[in-house]
Amino acid sequence: MYGIFTENFLAFMEATIVTLKLTSVSLLLAMIIGLVFAFFKISRNYFLQNIANLYITLVRGTPLVVQLMFLYFGIIKLVVLPAFWAGSLALAIHAGAYIAEIFRGAIQSINQGQMEAARSLGMSYPLSMRRIILPQAFRRAIPPLGNQFIIGLKDSSLVAYLGVPEIYGTALYAQAENFQPFETYLVAGLYYLVLVIIFSFLVNKLEAKLNVEQNGGNA
Repeated sequence: MYGIFTENFLAFMEATIVTLKLTSVSLLLAMIIGLVFAFFKISRNYFLQNIANLYITLVRGTPLVVQLMFLYFGIIKLVVLPAFWAGSLALAIHAGAYIAEIFRGAIQSINQGQMEAARSLGMSYPLSMRRIILPQAFRRAIPPLGNQFIIGLKDSSLVAYLGVPEIYGTALYAQAENFQPFETYLVAGLYYLVLVIIFSFLVNKLEAKLNVEQNGGNA
């Protein structure tokens, strides 16, 4: 195992950077998608509510690997998109459904009286949401968003099936050359484990800094 680690060290380090880029891009897009559909879901417009419900139900009711292949082979029929960006978009659409529910729960957990107070001071609905509700909701959403980030990090391994050289994809190539699948996948698993431990630590530090629990935030 040590030999596999040293022989493939540079390849796995490059793969780690690709994994981090893939995870960061997909979750940034997922947060934008999630916020939009969270607003759809809390909207009084039934059409928007139904769109959000349909999207969330479809995504949460089907496996990620099926969505990944479906979207990838659908995308390449419409536009020429590199596998990295196709994979990022597919992961974003998948995570967006879960993040939409996280944001919806966090927004609805804020006391309605705060919105009424902001409106009584003359603020418009968008301004009240931006300055009063969303900052508090975001703080309450940090713990589940941290979990979603870690899940997204591990889910990014499925993009290897599109040919993206992230950690799992690199392990696939390496074990095909050295014929030592157990040791190679063990090395890949350790890379993921180290990343998860680092990001769990950072999320915990962020929660402590924003004092989430003291503010009642476990959305």
